[in-house]
Amino acid sequence: MVKVGIVGGTGYTGVELLRLLAAHPEVELALITSRSEAGLPVAEMFPNLRGHVDLEFSVPDPAALAACDVVFFATPNGVAMQSVPELLGAGVKVIDLAADFRLKDTEEWAQWYGQPHACPQLLDEAVYGLPEVNRVAISEARLIANPGCYPTAVQLGLLPLLEKGLVDTGRLIADCKSGVSGAGRKAAVSALLCETSENFKAYCVAGHRHWPEIRQGLNAAVEGDVGLTFVPHLTPMLRGIHATLYATLLSTDSATDADLQVLYEQRYTNEPFVDVLPTGSHPETRSVKGANTCRIAIHRPQGADTVVILSVIDNLVKGAAGQAVQNMNILCGLPETTGLTGIALVP
Repeated sequence: MVKVGIVGGTGYTGVELLRLLAAHPEVELALITSRSEAGLPVAEMFPNLRGHVDLEFSVPDPAALAACDVVFFATPNGVAMQSVPELLGAGVKVIDLAADFRLKDTEEWAQWYGQPHACPQLLDEAVYGLPEVNRVAISEARLIANPGCYPTAVQLGLLPLLEKGLVDTGRLIADCKSGVSGAGRKAAVSALLCETSENFKAYCVAGHRHWPEIRQGLNAAVEGDVGLTFVPHLTPMLRGIHATLYATLLSTDSATDADLQVLYEQRYTNEPFVDVLPTGSHPETRSVKGANTCRIAIHRPQGADTVVILSVIDNLVKGAAGQAVQNMNILCGLPETTGLTGIALVP
């Protein structure tokens, strides 16, 4: 059994992590921390966990965390990096669901997250936890930076084209929509029902924190600098991300529609959580609700030089907690799909 601790279990990502780990056959949930809710039974805050999680929230205890095999941080940006060096020193494996270890450049991290990095010496060691790219490195890691939700959908959608050098890497567009849970569980006027219902809007067009993370991953695929326009939107739904991705073919003779379909099918044929849909499909966010799955479809409108990739995930599962559990499975030598075979919820 893998003894697991969770730091920061009161947000949407935290409760999703609890839901998945409580049903995981190889996990012992040892503790869940929250300074503000210490002493409160977890099932009192999250009634869906009644009968499955009997723990109370507790104040973070370094000794108790150091006794775990794996510690997940489901905390705001900037929190995990304060504790990770001590935990690594105690031999604990760490999976951070925030952004503390995603970017390799300390100055870039400080620019986008508004504070200096507390342990820059660990950035090179941290493994970016996108299993479809870094599976071997994840299996050997001490510290895993769990990818963001938008970056997961965008990278999985574009990587096959970039890896084969088929598109103009200076003209990539990611037009993405997210459900409201992507904004977290904090109290905010912009997330109120009256503000989000019957409404649709773009935000952070001038620059979103996930932009450098996406570019970093795509740059690694081409060994250069990609040109990426990334525009996120907020949609009036609870969960889900829909990424509509645009890339320009370098040659319309080098890739027919059938070739592109085969390219994606072959790239992801052995990936348990990437589903390449049949030609002409239009994946829906509800088809991945609650599941650790990315569904992808490839289009080339009018047979022209623009490829349109549709990529959908549940932002709280494959975009956060599910991918974190997938990383834990790899890290601990467990079958990768353990605890993650649930079917998506429809409706």
